[in-house]
Amino acid sequence: MDIPLYPTHSTTDEPDDQVHQYRPTSSILELRSISCAYDPSRPAIKDISFSIREGEILCLLGPSGCGKTTVLRAIAGFEPVRSGQIILSDRLVSSSTETVPTEERRVGMVFQEYALFPHLRVADNIAFGLYHLSRAERTCRVQEMLRLTGLEGLEHRYPHELSGGQQQRVALSRALVQNPVLLLLDEPFSNLDPDMASRMRQDLHSLLRRTKTTTILVTHDHEEAFAMADRIAVLNRGEIEQLEAPELIYHLPATRFVADFVGQADFVTGEIRQGLVHTELGEFPNTIDGGEGSHVMVMIRPDDIHLVPNKSANSRIVARQFRGSENLYTVQLPSGQLVHSSESSTSVYHEGTAVELRVSATHTVLFPAEEQPHA
Repeated sequence: MDIPLYPTHSTTDEPDDQVHQYRPTSSILELRSISCAYDPSRPAIKDISFSIREGEILCLLGPSGCGKTTVLRAIAGFEPVRSGQIILSDRLVSSSTETVPTEERRVGMVFQEYALFPHLRVADNIAFGLYHLSRAERTCRVQEMLRLTGLEGLEHRYPHELSGGQQQRVALSRALVQNPVLLLLDEPFSNLDPDMASRMRQDLHSLLRRTKTTTILVTHDHEEAFAMADRIAVLNRGEIEQLEAPELIYHLPATRFVADFVGQADFVTGEIRQGLVHTELGEFPNTIDGGEGSHVMVMIRPDDIHLVPNKSANSRIVARQFRGSENLYTVQLPSGQLVHSSESSTSVYHEGTAVELRVSATHTVLFPAEEQPHA
């Protein structure tokens, strides 16, 4: 499967006293080996490097406490960096020796709480940062944002008179009306119910595409990241474990942590013999440098396994979860190991059913047997 990738920018070894000696890039934003720490002995993020191109949507994905919001705060100028450089529109904005103020960065930000002014109407909330424009220009800008975000007719309401989704649109309008070079979104859908969040993701994605807004989205939800992002950076313990297109993050995870975090995954022990990986579920191609007789772990996703009832089979269904469009089955192998299979919602098998497992993995993903996922 050929999946287009955006190239990541290499890091730099320049010391901090030479931070001005960088070459202009075509990137809107570039982070070069950024480290931040609230506690000097424990960096919140360390050696973070990536770049983002104009109009691209990049997602920072990871569990709570992994450092993704710290990255966002450093980009916005709210958090000083201990080492490294942040370059925005070919201008150095953060290093260990200097920081350009947030208001001079032309960065828009939408917080989880939306941070709307309760005493201001919708139109005034959106226009809040446009004091430098004439009244006519402010009105024109606000009307354009009301139209783009579907808020026409609500401009005279106060925030408490709006739904959660409408409040989010106001916060987004207030950020976009400034024509920022970069938009930062910190868990923007966390306060919405699942159905509303799904609709808002679609609407926001469409809006960002139409306006060609360069965006960084922070989330802990891999489905949200898959739906929104051109590329995803998976963070763990303050470091980036993988930065790729969503399809590669899911199908070809670089580590067991990434494999487990971006979707359900089972890991089956295998032994390399005569160029193949022999497992309880069958044989797989050997895709890593492993010697004859060495042990590896094979990643299997639920959609890789198809169940066929067979009374003579040695595997048994031990649980079923109905998920609307699918059934997720837990199957016990003869060894006692549990694996999972996703079947259509109409394929209903009872617990205890003997089943044959047919594995059709699009990619064979192997990890060293000693590697353990950690969070």
